[in-house]
Amino acid sequence: MSAADFQLIAEYLDAIWMEKGLSQNTQESYRRDLQQFASWLAQNGVSLVGANAIWVQQYLDERLQGRLSSRTAARFLSCVRGFYRYLLRENTVAENPLALIDNPKLSRSLPKSLSEADVEALLAAPDLDDPVGLRDRTMLEVLYACGLRVSELVDLTMSQINLRQNVVRVLGKGSKERLIPMGEEASAWLARYLREARPVLLNNVPDEVVFPSTRAQPMTRQTFWYRIKHWAMVAGINKNLSPHTLRHAFATHLLNHGADLRVVQLLLGHSDLSTTQIYTHIAKVRMKQQHAEHHPRG
Repeated sequence: MSAADFQLIAEYLDAIWMEKGLSQNTQESYRRDLQQFASWLAQNGVSLVGANAIWVQQYLDERLQGRLSSRTAARFLSCVRGFYRYLLRENTVAENPLALIDNPKLSRSLPKSLSEADVEALLAAPDLDDPVGLRDRTMLEVLYACGLRVSELVDLTMSQINLRQNVVRVLGKGSKERLIPMGEEASAWLARYLREARPVLLNNVPDEVVFPSTRAQPMTRQTFWYRIKHWAMVAGINKNLSPHTLRHAFATHLLNHGADLRVVQLLLGHSDLSTTQIYTHIAKVRMKQQHAEHHPRG
């Protein structure tokens, strides 16, 4: 990849950060996609500015043959299409090479979720006599009660929580802020954790982070993912869990108990209702299962 291509990518990411307020994770995925594409072009003696639709299609064909998922291909095309729109606007290229390339059709896969019994077993798994166990129990309670993204959970600071009103203030994707009720159960666990375990984990050193690691540092998403896997194994849950699974369970269980779809949309921080609507499919599947199990003629 040439220095010129590297500079173009950096300028584009700065521009869309200013315009759209993209999260750090989204920016990094865009950077990775564009740099991989630029490196592949460079191996073929082509620059980003010199690429046309044929080069884009050839790159995609090679990646798809390497078992690239249609969803990842769609993300790549969305990223590169926006990049060339930016170059077109800046008069760096004469045309957008992706103008006539369609996104691959995506299958509407249902998010993996947990039953309410599974959630109860998971929540009960941590050892409450250990400060780490009490921290993990509280993190699971808050995650399930609020439907947070894992990045929102591990990045929580003390100024974002209000135990008097039982709410948490979250800065989500695109720097969009939302207030989420915790409920009395999660609030009670959080109060106990802040009183009994957090000072021990921080060695009584003042810090803003709500859930520190055992090294008194902010916890990474990967660390919390491992913690969930560990407690799932302790609870005997033989499912491939991630922090996002509890977010899915939060939405699904709300809908199963009659919550309004638009309320769930606001709680999850989805900008588009269509993103939330996928959970209605899970709720319908659950209703069919309940009908078959409990109706005398099911």
